[in-house]
Amino acid sequence: MKITKLHDLYFKEFISANEISSIITSLAKQVKNDLPKDEVPVFIGILNGCFVFTADFLRQYKGDCEISFVKLSSYEGTSSTENVKSLIGLNEDLTGRTVIILEDIIDTGTTLQEIYEIFATKNLKELKIVTLFYKPDVYRKELHIDYIGKGIEDKFIVGYGLDYKGYGRNLPAIYQLTTQPKMKNIVLFGPPGAGKGTQAEILKEKYNLVHISTGDVFRFNIKNQTELGLLAKTYIDAGDLVPDEVTINMLKEEVNKNADVAGFIFDGFPRTESQAEALDAFLAEKGERINGMVALEVPEDLLVDRILERGKTSGRSDDMDESKIRNRFNEYNTKTAVLKDFYQAQGNYYGINGVGSIEEITQRLSDVFDTL
Repeated sequence: MKITKLHDLYFKEFISANEISSIITSLAKQVKNDLPKDEVPVFIGILNGCFVFTADFLRQYKGDCEISFVKLSSYEGTSSTENVKSLIGLNEDLTGRTVIILEDIIDTGTTLQEIYEIFATKNLKELKIVTLFYKPDVYRKELHIDYIGKGIEDKFIVGYGLDYKGYGRNLPAIYQLTTQPKMKNIVLFGPPGAGKGTQAEILKEKYNLVHISTGDVFRFNIKNQTELGLLAKTYIDAGDLVPDEVTINMLKEEVNKNADVAGFIFDGFPRTESQAEALDAFLAEKGERINGMVALEVPEDLLVDRILERGKTSGRSDDMDESKIRNRFNEYNTKTAVLKDFYQAQGNYYGINGVGSIEEITQRLSDVFDTL
């Protein structure tokens, strides 16, 4: 579950990709079972929205069939109108054929009525309607719908072929219109020695955000012997990695302690794609989202020199051994850096030149923060 922004509006995940897949499999089986054994139906997809649904439905339909399309339009913005703006008809001879309409969503029934009028003169054997989603509260026609995947309330949705001003058709799940998040939540990212901690301290004051460092949270819980701290220590003492669930629960508690703040800077979390997905789901439950991952990008050789110099005064043995430093970069590149792809896929990755004075880097980060 997560919240995504399309143009000026925000949408919260409503129906998962897995649930959609299960619905379509069931619909395809019902249609096949109800047809005579040797029947070869003609499926008609209603563009633009149904192209994704039609493709997945046909892959699940276990039988011979034909496919064609008509194009209708009955949406402007987020409200359904009673005026179909355009229509592209069919050229096929459908005399004596069973035609099955595939619709992504039926709400007022205006589009469905238009479809019936198209086929009224086609001399069909039979006409059936399959819809993935159906809004019973606003359906205004007397026409029968043969197969309904899922009934939903009358709220605007996007994803899985449905759009808002052209955006959102490629989302794999269905998203429902929601309120605008109130917080600014940033994942501050970068390799060892990039200066995340220094910048986080500056930016939290500038933007009135709470800085959550995974390392600090772990140390607090272990030092104060909280239930989660004691659990984490059992893994650490055994030389094992602390499970994601424990880490995430610590972060949740920290966020819940600060429910009324302007937002958070997450430093050191998430570290894996599964953690990023869990963070999205947790924030979405609160009507919030990650505004962006802002990453400090610094050449590795420069960082190695920087850490070796730091090691002269830090007293940390792993800051004095170049092989250990390189190993830390290797771990970062093979595990944590995959998050760049995760946030880039959401359109939420912002790479920042991390070379320069503290003031210069702060200004570059602030230029991005101001847009999020």
